[in-house]
Amino acid sequence: MKATFFNWTHLIACLLVVVTAVLLSFGALVTTYEAAMAVPDWPATYGHNMFLFPLAEWLHGPWDLFLEHGHRLLGALAGIITLLLAGVAWRSATRPAVRWLAVAAVALVVVQGVLGGARVLLDDKTVAKVHACTGPLFFAVAVAVAALSRRTSPDHGPTTRVPVALLVASYLQLVAGAQLRHLDATVEPSTFQLLVGLHIVGAVAVTVLAAVAAATVGAGGSTSARRSTSASRWAKGIVIVVGLQLLLGVAAWVANWGMPSGLLPESWQLTEPLRARSGWNAVVVTGHVVLGMMILGASVVLTIEVGAWGRSVTRRGAADTAAAGRAFA
Repeated sequence: MKATFFNWTHLIACLLVVVTAVLLSFGALVTTYEAAMAVPDWPATYGHNMFLFPLAEWLHGPWDLFLEHGHRLLGALAGIITLLLAGVAWRSATRPAVRWLAVAAVALVVVQGVLGGARVLLDDKTVAKVHACTGPLFFAVAVAVAALSRRTSPDHGPTTRVPVALLVASYLQLVAGAQLRHLDATVEPSTFQLLVGLHIVGAVAVTVLAAVAAATVGAGGSTSARRSTSASRWAKGIVIVVGLQLLLGVAAWVANWGMPSGLLPESWQLTEPLRARSGWNAVVVTGHVVLGMMILGASVVLTIEVGAWGRSVTRRGAADTAAAGRAFA
């Protein structure tokens, strides 16, 4: 009988992606509801071992306590899964890239946990800003491990510049958004206007790059049709999500700061910190953050898909050239 191979690395990596997505959603809600200091001690929770904190007090306690403690539990779960992933990857993965990305994930999850603890112990928003930047980076690495481990071939070809540029722009846009979400009302108007301007420029860059990727990825390539079609679908899907993200961005601004009095930077004034004033407001603001992370994850997959497709095209093209040479010899 033919032996079957079960891809444990890919399965665990997919589980990590799902858990991390929920973890980042909880983290976004913590920021939206300003719940980061709902539990003043760390790593304990009100003197309890984090894992032994009474379930009834967590589930039936205040909303901000539910969010912050849940965020900690999800972080710990993500850490355990990451360690498991690294162990399995080094034991069974055929691709060196998968192994080293798993190691990078372990390093990032440790750093992220330390930053989360420092945010509470120091009650420092600067640490919170860094924490908000490393979270999406960890998510991107987890997605990369899941996408790369799905393929059994140890080779990975070069990719094109547009998906890479989209990936970088998507991450930088999340970084810019994190700076805005952790501002307070005492910030200088010029600083607020600069950050808003950078975020708008980033939105334009992501939109243009997503459109270019959708128009160029997979175009004119009948070779390796399956991979070409997969990459093209990812690119077109990103365009749709980016369109929704632009609408959510406008809605998030209006929900928190109202309609601007003009389109010039002088009309952009921060009168109070970004916070949830209602359940609908929280859904809009938090959804904007989560959707940005989904764009980042999809950009990672697109970059990998295009790289694999480009490799197959190169090999097929070389084979066709060699065949033609033999025909005319």
